[in-house]
Amino acid sequence: MARYLDLHVLQSIPFANLNRDELGIPKTVRYGDADRTRASSQAWKREIRHEVEEQLGEYAKRTRLVPAKVTEALTAEGWPQELAAFAGEQVARSASKEGLKVEDGQTAVLLYVPQAAISELAAVCRDHREALETALEAAGKAKQGKKKPDAVLPAARIAELLKGRTASIDLFGRMLAELPGGKVDGAVQVAHAFTTSGTDPQPDFFTAVDDWLPEEQTGSGHMQTAEYSAGTFYRFATVNVEDLLANLDGDLERGRHLLGVFVEAFVMSLPQAKKNSTAPHTIPDLLYGAVRSRRPISLAPAFEKPVRGGAQGLGAPSRQALSAYAGDVERLTAGKRRLAHGHAGVDAEELANLGPRHDSFPDLIDALVDAALMPRDAA
Repeated sequence: MARYLDLHVLQSIPFANLNRDELGIPKTVRYGDADRTRASSQAWKREIRHEVEEQLGEYAKRTRLVPAKVTEALTAEGWPQELAAFAGEQVARSASKEGLKVEDGQTAVLLYVPQAAISELAAVCRDHREALETALEAAGKAKQGKKKPDAVLPAARIAELLKGRTASIDLFGRMLAELPGGKVDGAVQVAHAFTTSGTDPQPDFFTAVDDWLPEEQTGSGHMQTAEYSAGTFYRFATVNVEDLLANLDGDLERGRHLLGVFVEAFVMSLPQAKKNSTAPHTIPDLLYGAVRSRRPISLAPAFEKPVRGGAQGLGAPSRQALSAYAGDVERLTAGKRRLAHGHAGVDAEELANLGPRHDSFPDLIDALVDAALMPRDAA
């Protein structure tokens, strides 16, 4: 039976535009007959991924530029440009029986590979330089219109490097149908964040002054209007602990460390859009975590009815709404399959229905990770 670590965050975000649409307007969702500001899971996951990679020193890149990067690495070693570019293409052609389609140094599909794979792929090319030179010479002599050169690099080794993993790949998964065995099922699910109350984007008219404008001229060098929003966001993510351990080949200690790093990154991350002009660097008012078996449970319905703040703001009533709905969930499920839970936040007193109160996020994260990895017979 699966085990899940559910994470619920309430976070007040001031004047900001964390995630905008194609028109530059904050993304929205209509929920409970009210328009809410929304931040997509993709935007938040990118920041979480970068934070995990920074903490662990394991970097992965989602890119079409693997052939170009291999070419770049080889030319830096003194290879002729034509041979280096041919080698970069050969990396893609040698990846599988059919090969990966490549044009102008880019693959037709996005690859998600460890950053370290580029230097290792370049090393494979270096070890097979003579074969590459021979194949390039043969391709140059071939008549125009002939099929593209056959792969000359060792397919198994190239595929192994392209299918390599890092912590972020083990967490978030990888779609790679073009490379057999390259797909990784993600252990993490992240919901789109949305405000607990209705919101209306606010326009901000701004100008930029031309510092060298002659004294006899007046006016602005640039004028534009941007849109922003503010509110208390509900954020939810869940980790399938057994899937994560399966991706780690059952390495419990690495799983424990990675799970803790992920939870901290989820709690402390923030999309970086418009950060220089808004600096919306808050931290959550509340983190609630629950370890469950069988299936995760989102508490988003706590805010289907928009929170009304008044003079007390939106943070406190949002936390009370979450607490009340968690109590409803506990009553309706009779607490079954909830193995542990707890919370940490700005409130001095324990919030009802959210389990034990912890003084800090790190204390709560340690307790949740321990509970999530507790042996079955001890649960």
